[in-house]
Amino acid sequence: MSQPKKDAPARSDAVRNRERILLVAMAELTERPDAPLSTIARKAGVGQGTFYRNFPNRESLVLEIYRYEMQQVADAATELLHTRDPGTALREWMDRLARFAMTKAGLADAIRLVTSAPGSPDKPGPAPVAEAAGTLLRANEEAGVIRPGVTPDDFFLAIAGLWQLDPQEEWQPRAARLLDLVMDGLRAGAPGR
Repeated sequence: MSQPKKDAPARSDAVRNRERILLVAMAELTERPDAPLSTIARKAGVGQGTFYRNFPNRESLVLEIYRYEMQQVADAATELLHTRDPGTALREWMDRLARFAMTKAGLADAIRLVTSAPGSPDKPGPAPVAEAAGTLLRANEEAGVIRPGVTPDDFFLAIAGLWQLDPQEEWQPRAARLLDLVMDGLRAGAPGR
């Protein structure tokens, strides 16, 4: 008889540790781009060894936060389409995107610090979020909720004002107004209206 594997709980612990590190790091680095990694590890409740096994350096941590947040926003599009009508899914996803924009703005200094030196890694591209926008736009077009032919590029140009908002101020009401205007513009000329 073989011994039961003990890897499964360790893997789930490892996943929880990694996610906890990412959440704490996002908050810390948003507030202070040069926050010590030891502080992040301590606040995440993990030892230095666990921290460095997951993130061998500041660059890997910052870029993983950016990728992680971007993937969370992208994944939300599919989840929303499964539980909401296309128009509601798109508008709720836009709110999620606004929160990502504010997080990214808060992390901008940390991202710049790790990607600006010669030989530094590149900032990850926005492909997952652009694909998610395309999926939502197609679903809305097929449902007759928005005007036909809107591309992800059109969409991101229309919401570019999000990146002008100051994450240190009360940005939510302004973002909501901006996104409502964009939704009104997307609906204008829709076959179902």
